[in-house]
Amino acid sequence: MKIIKEFKEFAIKGNMFDMAIGIVIGTAFHKIISSLVDDIIMPPLGYIIGRVDFSDLSIVIQKEVVEKGGNVVQELVAFNYGNFIQVMIDFLVITVTIFLVIKLFNKLRRKAEDEKEKEIPTPREIELLAEIRDLLKAKPE
Repeated sequence: MKIIKEFKEFAIKGNMFDMAIGIVIGTAFHKIISSLVDDIIMPPLGYIIGRVDFSDLSIVIQKEVVEKGGNVVQELVAFNYGNFIQVMIDFLVITVTIFLVIKLFNKLRRKAEDEKEKEIPTPREIELLAEIRDLLKAKPE
């Protein structure tokens, strides 16, 4: 029953909600990155290398054999490396994007921490009053 108690503590402390929010945001982020790669990056890259759609890139090991009636006698066997290239580009874009986002958050966090430690300068009037006070204390009576 200790595990149930631990789960209740986990759920009540908000960690479960934070994790759920992270999963939802991660899913949406995946869709954005997939669209970026599929719709923005891959078309120009395919155009540059000769109007190739990466998902269609493959090496045929065994061709498909079809009878006159349309029945497949022998299945197509192919080494589909185009999809692998697509997934690798997705991975690289996601990795770079996450790196840049974390770098931005770290920069903002450091900036916020620096402002907390920043010493506020004493206004000139207060410095003058402090000097007058010190002179009055030092003056013999």
